[in-house]
Amino acid sequence: MSYAFEAEGLVKRYGSTTALAGVSLHARRGTVLGVLGPNGAGKTTAIQILATLLRPDAGRATVGGLDVVRDAARVGRLVGLTGQYATVDEDLTGAENLVLLGRLLDLPRAAARSRARALLTQVGLMDAAHLRVSAYSGGMRRRLDLAAGLIGRPEIVFLDEPTTGLDPGKREDLWATIRALAAEGATVLLTTQYLEEADALADEITVIDHGRVIAHDTPAGLKQLVGGRTIVVRPSDPALLGAAARVVERVTGRPVEQQHGGALTTPVESARAFTDVVRALETARVDVAELALRLPSLDEVFFSLTGVTETSATGTEETA
Repeated sequence: MSYAFEAEGLVKRYGSTTALAGVSLHARRGTVLGVLGPNGAGKTTAIQILATLLRPDAGRATVGGLDVVRDAARVGRLVGLTGQYATVDEDLTGAENLVLLGRLLDLPRAAARSRARALLTQVGLMDAAHLRVSAYSGGMRRRLDLAAGLIGRPEIVFLDEPTTGLDPGKREDLWATIRALAAEGATVLLTTQYLEEADALADEITVIDHGRVIAHDTPAGLKQLVGGRTIVVRPSDPALLGAAARVVERVTGRPVEQQHGGALTTPVESARAFTDVVRALETARVDVAELALRLPSLDEVFFSLTGVTETSATGTEETA
C-alpha cells in the first residue's frame, strides 16, 4: 500500500535521553492519523523528523514517497506544519503574515492576497486581519499559525496540538477545518492532549509511550482492546426503574447502578447480552427512552494502555 507518509524504526537521542526508540508511523492519503501519548512520549520529536526539522539517529521516513533526509528540500514543499507554539511575526498584521509566506512560496502577489483572505475567513480571523499579531489573543495566534501552515496548499499537514488554548467553540471551528482538509484529499497527522478530539477526527490512532508505539488501530478498534461494554437503559416512565433494573440484573447476572437522570448501567462482556436485555425488556413491557451498548471511552483506553493518570496526561510536551 502507498502511504502519504511512512516512518519505520525511528530513533532519536538527546544525550542519554532516548526520545524515540524505534517508532513506526504511517497514514493513508486523505486520512487523519491521531498520535497520542503522555507528555514526553516522543510525539513532537516524530513530527519534527517527518517535517525535516530533525534528522533521525536511526530508522527511515518518507513523505510523499520522498526520503526526509535525502530529499528534505522537496519534502518541505509538500508539507505544512503547525507546532505547539505560534511562530507568526508579531510586528506584522495577520494578513501581512500570510501574504509574506505566500510570496516566499513563490505565489504571485494577487494569488498570495487571495489565498490569505480565504484562509483568514476559514479560521475566523477576517475581522482581525488588519491588526498587528501583537494584539492577538493566544487563541487567535493559534488559528493564524494554522492558516500559515496551509498557505501553500500542502498535501500533508502536521498539526502538533493545534487546539491548545482555544475555547470549545473555536476548537469546534478548527475541527471543521481539519475535516475539510481531509475531505479535500490532504493527509493530516494530529497530536493532541484532548482525547475526544482524536476520537472525533482520527481515522486511525497510534499511541506512543516512552518513545515506542504501544498500540495502533481505529478508534473503535482501540476501544475493543480494553474490553468490556456497558448497557445503558433509561425507562420512559421513572416508575418503571425498579422493574427495568430487575430485568437487566436477571438477564446479565450483574448488579445495576442508577445514574443521574434515571439511567441504569451495568457492565457486560459481550454484545449478546444486549440483545437478550432488549428482548427481556420487551417481554416485560418496559418501554425505554434510551437503550444503548457503549464501548469504553478513548480516555479509558489511553489510561489503560499508558498507565498514566488523567491529571498527568494533560499539559504540553516540550522537546520529546
